[in-house]
Amino acid sequence: MTSPLPPGSTLGILGGGQLGRMLSQAASRLGFNVVILDPKENSPAGRVSQGQIIAAYDDPTALSVLGQTCQAVTFEFENVPASSVQALIEGGASVSPGPGALAVAQDRVDEKTFLNGVGATTVDFAPVDGLDDLLAALQRLGSPALLKTRREGYDGKGQIWVRSAAMAADAWHAIGRRPAILEARADFRRELSVIAARGRDGAIAVYPLGENIHADGVLKTTLAPAHVDAGTQARATAIAEAILNGLDYVGVLGVELFDLGPDVDEGARLLVNEIAPRVHNTGHWTQDGCVCDQFEQHIRAIAGWPLGPTTAHFRVEMTNLLGDEVEQWSKLSGKSDARLHLYGKAEARPGRKMGHVNRVKPL
Repeated sequence: MTSPLPPGSTLGILGGGQLGRMLSQAASRLGFNVVILDPKENSPAGRVSQGQIIAAYDDPTALSVLGQTCQAVTFEFENVPASSVQALIEGGASVSPGPGALAVAQDRVDEKTFLNGVGATTVDFAPVDGLDDLLAALQRLGSPALLKTRREGYDGKGQIWVRSAAMAADAWHAIGRRPAILEARADFRRELSVIAARGRDGAIAVYPLGENIHADGVLKTTLAPAHVDAGTQARATAIAEAILNGLDYVGVLGVELFDLGPDVDEGARLLVNEIAPRVHNTGHWTQDGCVCDQFEQHIRAIAGWPLGPTTAHFRVEMTNLLGDEVEQWSKLSGKSDARLHLYGKAEARPGRKMGHVNRVKPL
């Protein structure tokens, strides 16, 4: 892409879930057309877009049609097959973020190795390919330690705490005896996250930090802007910039951080937990807290437009609506300080993200 895409261009999104839906809505607001590729009919994103290709993510015909139809393509989740992205690129499509970012984010060992390489500190870790590896890693890292599958897994799935060597065999079986990573325990006081974007020209825009609260491994609430000092925000910004530049990234990136408490210098000691090469649940607060939210920012970046402002004009408490909590829509819609965002999913299964509400307050 040598120049910004004009309004009226068509963008493609791999994935038809809630993130794809909100990306499509942001793109429509800027005058773009959107085509979704998702194997499920009547997807949340497909229903608000110009069209949907109903096919597997690795279907060569579907990928060819998407690439030829769209002037730029992106994805809403990091577990889209890397081979699909490569096929789109080989067919001449402009795909952002690129395959390098996708490959790093899809393998937790590669991810942490990359992060350490650009100066973003993580917990100590060890790759695990069998029970003997797990026992050796426990001896080196100590227990308790967190065992995670190397690939896939989200919202607390595909991971288990190993509290002693006696638990190792059961833990290994619990994750399906799949290639894994063992992570040392982080003694942190809270989880923070930073949403950042990098444009095609290398410009970077970073949002204020958010503070995250989880329940049963699933994000429940983000409070933003988080109450942090200028030094902590500066450190988080520097970490995000190093990651974005190291990946030659285009688009919005989510970076989850462990706050270990005050350093000897100004600011908190921060460890990177993980990154997400896409718009992120902890950035939903920007929809009602910032002039340019994370979804518009991502569309701007992949289309080659200038990045938008990231300054917060409200303080926001974002709360996920899980399962039948979405039935609170009537009560929530009547509150003057609440902005309701529903995803249009048909079935409210326990723990399923059905929407979120942003409660706004003055800064």
